[in-house]
Amino acid sequence: MIKFFKKSILISLLFISCNSNNKPNIIIIVADDLGYGDLSIFGNKNINTPNIDKLGNEGLVFTDFHSNGSVCSPTRAALLTGKYQQRVGVGGVITAKNHRDKGLSTDEITFANIAKKSGYKTGIFGKWHLGYDPMFSPVNQGFDEFRGFVSGNVDYHSHIDQEGYEDWWEDDKLKKEIGYSTDLITKHSIDFIKKNKEEKFLLYIAHESPHYPFQGRNSEKVREIGKEFIWSLPENKSEIYKEMIEVMDEGVGKVMDLVYELNIEKNTIIFFFSDNGGTRNGNNGPYRGYKGSLYEGGHRVASMVWSPSIIKKGIKSDETFMTIDILPTISDFIGGNINHSLDGVSMKKHIMFNQEINDRLLFWEYNSNYAVRKNNWKLLKLIKNNKIELYDLSNDLQEKNDVSALHPDLVEELLNDIEKWKKDIKITSNE
Repeated sequence: MIKFFKKSILISLLFISCNSNNKPNIIIIVADDLGYGDLSIFGNKNINTPNIDKLGNEGLVFTDFHSNGSVCSPTRAALLTGKYQQRVGVGGVITAKNHRDKGLSTDEITFANIAKKSGYKTGIFGKWHLGYDPMFSPVNQGFDEFRGFVSGNVDYHSHIDQEGYEDWWEDDKLKKEIGYSTDLITKHSIDFIKKNKEEKFLLYIAHESPHYPFQGRNSEKVREIGKEFIWSLPENKSEIYKEMIEVMDEGVGKVMDLVYELNIEKNTIIFFFSDNGGTRNGNNGPYRGYKGSLYEGGHRVASMVWSPSIIKKGIKSDETFMTIDILPTISDFIGGNINHSLDGVSMKKHIMFNQEINDRLLFWEYNSNYAVRKNNWKLLKLIKNNKIELYDLSNDLQEKNDVSALHPDLVEELLNDIEKWKKDIKITSNE
């Protein structure tokens, strides 16, 4: 474990003493299908992400942070609730074609609900993907404002989903709006901060980038109303992919610049991460697998947290965290009241004091494939050929050397842990 310096702890204590009655603003920025190696801070030589890099260079970088799902909807359900996505009935992708009547139950308590009860203004701008019907709208899940889309992806220009439906919303009503979706998400986020600069606010910026369709600012529309989208890749895919990420990074920079301009940087916390690993069109760095996979490349994601008052510059953490840990962390920072069970744990004391968390088992499931993590051991139970694989991540991050045959007792133990977990969460799936 990389330790914090004493100076960092003193700064953190100062933050607590000076701000006990001045709760921090919270900004959560989520990229869509961003690969671990798609950022220049993690070694990408082609894509330039100076503003996201700044979050990491001036804050804390997590080297072992994981999305709960290896695809979109499941991770977002876990993020919003602090629970395993299967526990809240979102085990699979909520698709435009087959699941227009499904969504995250409004009985679930989201981090927006908690923030709102704590006196915060709450807004989400960008991708929802937790229900198409207006009954599942973010404004019915604790958010005061919503501008964006509810499907898994839209045409960046026409804002039409894969099935040919218009999908750009103002709160719970469709609204036509001209613009490149990434720029619109940034614009509405900026407007929200300006409007609530005298208030405490929680802002969830859910970018579409770099999810397909691969479109830059000057690309042509590829979807029309009433027509199902036919998948295709542009000839200049690599250049477009680069632009998509760099435009998102530009938006992150605008948000950070405004935070400084309004002099609220000392009382603002920004979280950044991806909803899952990158696709084959992206770069997952050294990790095996892609989006949809339970190998590390499917769920180990770029993640960082920034707050000048509580984090010393250039800190790295190799503690293992997941998306489910965001809600309890937010609640801890804002003094929220949680009276129900969660699967996630608060990262606050780790972020501020480098306090290690208690050992715990972490689980993943997708399409009847399972993975469990115990310390640095990771076991995969794969439906194809009933394959069982065991990896020691302490010396095999690329998951190349299956050592299951060498540790039969551990394999049996972890398989039993998966079965116990399945019973506990009562796995359901939208697939």
